[in-house]
Amino acid sequence: MESGAPDQLSVNAIRFLSADAIQEANSGHPGAPMGAAPLAYTLWDRFLQHNPSNPEWANRDRFVLSNGHASMLLYSLLHLTGYNLPMEQIKQFRQWGSITPGHPERGVTPGVEITTGPLGQGFANALGMAISEKMLAARYNHPGHEIIDHRTYALVSDGDLQEGVASEAASLAGTLGLDKLTYLYDDNKITIEGHTSLAFREDVAARFRAYGFEVIGPVDGNDINALDEAIGQAQTAYRKPSLIVVQTTIGYGSPNKANTPGAHGEALGAEELAATREALGWEHGAFEIPADVTDHMRKALDRGARAEEEWAARLAAYSAAYPEDAASLKRDLAGELPTGWDAGLDALYDAFNDPVASRAVSGRALAAITERVGNLIGGSADLAPSNNTRVQGRGSFQAETYPGRNMHFGVREHAMGAVANGMAAHGGLIPYTGTFLVFSDYMRPALRLAAMSGLHSVFIYTHDSVGLGEDGPTHQPISQLMSLRSIPGLVVIRPADAHETLEAWRFAVTHDGPVVLALSRQALPTLQRDSDTGAAELARGGYVVTAGGEDPDVLLIGTGSEVSLAQSAAGLLAEDGVAARVVSMPSWELFDAQPPGYRDGVLPPSIRARVSIEAGASIGWARYIGLDGASIGMNGYGASAPGPEVLARFGFTAENVQSTALSIIENLR
Repeated sequence: MESGAPDQLSVNAIRFLSADAIQEANSGHPGAPMGAAPLAYTLWDRFLQHNPSNPEWANRDRFVLSNGHASMLLYSLLHLTGYNLPMEQIKQFRQWGSITPGHPERGVTPGVEITTGPLGQGFANALGMAISEKMLAARYNHPGHEIIDHRTYALVSDGDLQEGVASEAASLAGTLGLDKLTYLYDDNKITIEGHTSLAFREDVAARFRAYGFEVIGPVDGNDINALDEAIGQAQTAYRKPSLIVVQTTIGYGSPNKANTPGAHGEALGAEELAATREALGWEHGAFEIPADVTDHMRKALDRGARAEEEWAARLAAYSAAYPEDAASLKRDLAGELPTGWDAGLDALYDAFNDPVASRAVSGRALAAITERVGNLIGGSADLAPSNNTRVQGRGSFQAETYPGRNMHFGVREHAMGAVANGMAAHGGLIPYTGTFLVFSDYMRPALRLAAMSGLHSVFIYTHDSVGLGEDGPTHQPISQLMSLRSIPGLVVIRPADAHETLEAWRFAVTHDGPVVLALSRQALPTLQRDSDTGAAELARGGYVVTAGGEDPDVLLIGTGSEVSLAQSAAGLLAEDGVAARVVSMPSWELFDAQPPGYRDGVLPPSIRARVSIEAGASIGWARYIGLDGASIGMNGYGASAPGPEVLARFGFTAENVQSTALSIIENLR
C-alpha cells in the first residue's frame, strides 16, 4: 500500500484518539503516542500477525509497549483494529473500574500482553517472549510443520534504554542470537527534565551493534514507506535480534509543545489540542473516528481470522502427523500438566535420611519433575552449581543449540526476573530462576510485576540465612524474607527439610501465580512429625510438627532451618516439665489463606506463650506471637565465620529458645 489517505488518516486518528482520551482524563502522556503513531501504525497495519477476535491465539505475534506511559497509543490501536475495547472505555481512560488504566495491565485490557510501566521491564519481557517462541519451536516444529512461528516486537523509549535492566537484557539477547525479536526505538530525545543530552549522550546504535544486534536506521518516524522497509529488513536478520532506530518528534503536531518536555506527561489542554487539530488538518471532533479509518483498520479482523484459520489447518495436519507432540503442545499451551507429572517427587520421599541442604533437595526435585514436565525451563544468574538449578542431560539453551532446556542468564539478576516474566506471559513454559536470596533485592521490580500480573514464574533463592557462613554479611540475607512477604500476590515458601522442599516444588508447579522458594545452604535434618499427613501440610502454609500434648504450655513457631532447632528446644523444655508445640510455618501467605478454624487449631488463641524462631528480620512476627510473645531473629547484619558458629553467636541455639520460652511463661504467670 502506498502512503496515502488511509495511512495518514489512520495515523492522525491514533494521535487524536490518544490526545482526546488524555484530555478527557486530564492526565496521561500524549507526547509519545503522537510522535510514535506512524511507527506503531505501520507495524500493526502491515506486519503484526494477530487476531483481534481472539487475543489469546497461540501463534500470534507478541507486541510489548515497554514505555507503558504511552498506554493510549496501545489502547487506540486495540480499539481501532477491532479488539473488545469499546469507545466508552477509551473515554474512561485512567478512571476507576475502567479497562484502560494509566499503564497497560495484563489481564485487564484485551490484547495487552504484559504489565509495563517501570521502564526497561518491557524490554526484558520481550526477550523472554522471544525465548519462549524459540524454545517451543525447537521442541515441537518438524520439517514442513512449523507450527510455532511468530515474532516479538517491543516499542522502547530513550528512558527504557537508560535503565540497567534493558542493558542486561540486550546483552543476553545478542548472545542468544534471537532473530525473531525486534525492538522499535522511539528516539525522540526528550525526557521529563529536558533533552536527553542532559544525561544520555551515548551512541546507542554502536552499543547495540556491540551487543550483537542488527541495527537499522535512523529512520524518519513520519515516513511510513521508510518504516515499512526498515521493519521488513529486520525480518531478514539471521541469528541477530534487531534494533530499529526511529527518529520521532514527541507531541508531533502540537504548535507549542511538540519537541518539548511539556508534551510528555500532561494533557495538552483544550486550547493547545484545538491548535493541534488545526495544524494537522484534523476536522473531526473529540473521539470522532472517520468511517474510512474504521473500515481500513478493522480489516485487521479479517486478516487475523484468516491467519488463525490457516494456522488451525496447519495444526490439524501437524496433529495427524505427530499426534503425541500435538497433544503435548496443546497441553503446554493450555497450562496443563501431564498425568502423573509428580510421580518423581513421590519416589524421592525415601531418598533423604541423613541431613541435607534444601537447595540440594530442590535440585533433585527439578531433575525428577522435568522428566515428565518438559516445559519447566530455567536456570541461574551464573550460580547454577550453588543454586542446584542445572538439570543434567537437558542441554543448554544457546544460539547454537536452541533445543537445550538449561538457561544461562549470566550475572544479570534484574533481567533474569523480567525475562522469566516474559516467558511466563508468552505461555507454553513454566520458567524458573536461581540466585542467592540476598540478591532478590536486584530482582524486586520483576517480582512485584510477576505478582501484580499473576504470572507463573518460580524464583529459587538459596543461601537463605546467616547460616551460609563464611561469605559474611554482604551475602547473608536479613530483611529479604520479610521484604518478599510484603509483596501482595507473591507466595513465599521456606521449607524446613527435604520433605517440605519436595512439597514446595509440588505447590510451585501447580500454583497459578509466582512462587519464591527460599532454600538453605546448610544441611537440614529430616523432621520427625506427629501427623500422618506429614509434609503435605506445607500447602496449608503452617502445621503442627510436634503436638506437645493436648494442652501445650508454649508454641514454638519456626521456618526453614529453625524448625528442627525448635524441635530440639522442645526436647529441652520437656525436661523442665514444659510441654511445647512445634509449628512449621513455611508460608505466611498460604497459612493466612486458611479458614480461621484451621489457623486456630494450629495456633490456639488460648496459648499466649509463643516464640518465633527465624534467622532473619523479626519484624512482622507479632501477627502470630502477639504482644506477649518473643521473636528470636536478626536485628542487624551477620558476620563472616563458619555457619554453625554464626548461628550460635546470634542466638539460634536450642538453649536460647528454651530460656526464652521459660522467661515468657514466667512473665505470664
